[in-house]
Amino acid sequence: MSGATRNIARFVEFGKKIVCVGRNYSEHAAELGNPVPKKPILFLKPSTAYVSQGQTIQIPPECTSLHHEVELGIVIGKQGSCISEADAMNHVGGYVLALDMTARDFQDEAKTKGQPWSVAKGFDTSCPVGDFIEKEKLGNPGNVNLWLKVNNEMRQNGSTKDMIFSIPYLVSYISRYFSLEAGDLVLTGTPSGVGPVKQGDIIEAGIADISKIKFVVNKRT
Repeated sequence: MSGATRNIARFVEFGKKIVCVGRNYSEHAAELGNPVPKKPILFLKPSTAYVSQGQTIQIPPECTSLHHEVELGIVIGKQGSCISEADAMNHVGGYVLALDMTARDFQDEAKTKGQPWSVAKGFDTSCPVGDFIEKEKLGNPGNVNLWLKVNNEMRQNGSTKDMIFSIPYLVSYISRYFSLEAGDLVLTGTPSGVGPVKQGDIIEAGIADISKIKFVVNKRT
């Protein structure tokens, strides 16, 4: 691993923002009763949402429906804005297995009232991540298996080949509105099978056999 890559691997420590893509798998959009988007749906998580293995996912206060969403994360390797699709992969520093934990009851209420999703998506510990994955180790990020189990029961099992918007397109599109900086993380959406977790549940997830994570769910005290 080169010195530059070692620095990017520490993205959790210095990355400024997490840009998330909603409804990027048609089956996931359908399971929540949402239309398939014609352009990427973007929302943000703060860097305080990060939680690493060995720590716990905490259910936010007053949340009664916390859902799991397994995702491929893109770690940005160098700064850029208005990046072309042709150049987009040159701005990718590596990848990470991530979860987009969602307070679904908060989100549903916000959607009904036409309010932002900030609390539903950005609460502390809402972005669990695994170890940094070097670009070369993932191979083709546009065709890798994503899976998630809760208490050893398979809940999600899909492939990034089913993404509506490709990784180069997402990086290019996002950079038109948000300058991407080294250490930023882009979450690319989740396949179908999302569902609730409760206190004491154990979440395990993986990208094929390349990277795995394991987290326990607890109530926030």
